[in-house]
Amino acid sequence: QVQLVESGGGSVQAGGSLRLSCAVSGVTYNSKWMGWFRQAPGKEREGIASIYTINSSTYYADSLKGRFTISQDNAKNTVYLQMNSLIPEDTAMYYCAANLDALIGSVLSPINYNYWGQGTQVTVSA
Repeated sequence: QVQLVESGGGSVQAGGSLRLSCAVSGVTYNSKWMGWFRQAPGKEREGIASIYTINSSTYYADSLKGRFTISQDNAKNTVYLQMNSLIPEDTAMYYCAANLDALIGSVLSPINYNYWGQGTQVTVSA
């Protein structure tokens, strides 16, 4: 049974940083694609970053590149999202997701991921 458990969310002032973690269990971690997504109230879920676990290649949404960094620790079966220079517009529920099959299309599209965590809330105050 595949499980993804996010942690590290919370409330922070603008300009601050947070690091989210996603612990993966029930599957061989080195299983291709892991992604971070977020969804604000009333908005669609959007892709933030993705990592190809086999060779650590990373991909980012253009609007977030430079502030957010995705990384992984294979020994801990964990993927991270380091978020710096946070702004109120970053307030959202943040999700990690896994694709265990061949990924066709955008690596930042939610429809290409078949396992999801429960999410962790990030709130950025002005």
